[in-house]
Amino acid sequence: MKKHYSFIASFFMIFSGFATERLISGKVTNGENPISNVKVQVVNQGISSSSNVDGAYQIVASAGDMLFYNAEGMEPLQIRVEDVTRVLNVVMFPKVEKLENVTVTRNRRSSQKELEMDYHYNPNIIRTAFGYLDKTKTSYSVRMMDADDFLPGEYNFENVLRGRFAGVRVSRGIGFGGGNTVGSTRAVFLRSGWPAVFDIDGQVFTDFPDFIDVQNIDRIAIIPSAIGTVRYGNLAKGGVVIINTKTGTIIPKDKNGLYLDRMRLRNNNYDGNALSKERVMKNAPAYLKELQESRSFEDAKASFEMHSKRYSSSPYFLLDSYQYFYEKWKQKDYADDIVKKGYGLFKENAVLLKALAYMYESHERYDMAHKAFRRAFILRPQYRQSYLDLAKSNRNLQNTKRAAVLYARYFYLLDEGIMEADTSSFSRIISREFNNLLSLEKTDMIKSPANMKMELEEEDFDSTRLMLEWNDSEAEFELQFVNPDNQYYTWKHSLKENANTIRQEKDFGYSCAEYLIDDSFSGNWKVNIKYLGNKSLTPTYLKAIVYHDYGSKSQRKEVKVFKLGTKNVNQALFRINQGSSISLN
Repeated sequence: MKKHYSFIASFFMIFSGFATERLISGKVTNGENPISNVKVQVVNQGISSSSNVDGAYQIVASAGDMLFYNAEGMEPLQIRVEDVTRVLNVVMFPKVEKLENVTVTRNRRSSQKELEMDYHYNPNIIRTAFGYLDKTKTSYSVRMMDADDFLPGEYNFENVLRGRFAGVRVSRGIGFGGGNTVGSTRAVFLRSGWPAVFDIDGQVFTDFPDFIDVQNIDRIAIIPSAIGTVRYGNLAKGGVVIINTKTGTIIPKDKNGLYLDRMRLRNNNYDGNALSKERVMKNAPAYLKELQESRSFEDAKASFEMHSKRYSSSPYFLLDSYQYFYEKWKQKDYADDIVKKGYGLFKENAVLLKALAYMYESHERYDMAHKAFRRAFILRPQYRQSYLDLAKSNRNLQNTKRAAVLYARYFYLLDEGIMEADTSSFSRIISREFNNLLSLEKTDMIKSPANMKMELEEEDFDSTRLMLEWNDSEAEFELQFVNPDNQYYTWKHSLKENANTIRQEKDFGYSCAEYLIDDSFSGNWKVNIKYLGNKSLTPTYLKAIVYHDYGSKSQRKEVKVFKLGTKNVNQALFRINQGSSISLN
């Protein structure tokens, strides 16, 4: 108990130092030209500023504050301030006015068809009585969980609602009929004093669904707001619980019995337009080009020392130089000395520490990576990503017990309400990582914190898993996946296209995504990226971890790191040959 208390106390002592005020500056544009008279506010703080004729602005805010950008004729933006935030160059987009009493039937049908086809692959989609809904595209709150979040043998639907969704209350003896027979009825309350209704496979029920088999549930969504339930009418003034069952959800399949995928559509053919690494290198900094042209280690040293006079205060110069000398000339000591001398630029900045850790990890220098991840954890104990990074780092060092304890501690903090519970994609990622550890490593001697159950779930996926992590949570990009049939799918990670997802990442403190590669294809998958920037003039570092035979005893991984600096062009990252290896393009 004393250990738990000390940990929690230190957690809040560190967190209390998180709200230091700082001056934030930047420029607001429409992507090309500056926007003047943009009102910039610190939400709920009474602090505001405006952009000048050049689009420039300054405002004082603290880490954790929300900045609200508003300009006439433009879509408003909200951006969470972080511990490293100093510059926010914001791009605003024209407001799209919705015309009343106008129905574009063709587009609506097309959108619904796409959502239907994406349902199997996109856990953010739920089917309602009024069609498919993508929670990332709504203007109101939608909380979701799917079958992967249920424990084997879990059967009590009442406990699922009460235990997995914060703020949900289940009461007995009160229902739509107003009866007072205790125990005869149950009602679910999402807000106020009116019970919620249930939308089950498109059918609306007012009574609590005692007939629901938890193991038959595919997805659940909670919509508490009046805006989100307006289509249900007055009946749903207490909110809606939407349930898609496995037996009641028909997912389109092709003639081979495979789930339809928009990547397989005829108009999604990849034209091979991604820039190669060599072409992207043409936009590299001058110092890096000169280093690459060095014909000997001594020539490279001379070039580095010359450029150090100008760039020694740049952590990105040090990262580039470390990577160059370590990979090109195999000069470990010299490369380490570069970082050692400039470590002061890294030690108080979690974003830079993560970039450094990525580098070390790609070189299989797990002890060095661990030191960087541990320092980042100290700086950001409230970030979910910190727990995942440090737990995986311990596993790399074969410290499986420490890794498992970190995972268990994370879930303990959620159970105790010390950290806010979430039903985001991160929840699935960290649960999968924890389960994989328990499945494949010797963790018999692990003791979990009090009241913390460590359940082992059977992994139902044993093919290729791709894990992507980026060091800067402000990073925006578009990932393009090209299957062996040369058809592609693009995931747009940007404020313009996916503002809710980015807001959720910032609120919960994570910057990662996973992709389970479809094993119905054999051959090479290509992964490309269009980098859109990170609201400053600094690069972003992307780490790609490819797990082969994931979940099996023969599981193995490869790690690659990419520096993203060239904006708005599609560039090739790597190719994956399932069951084989990852190769750079």
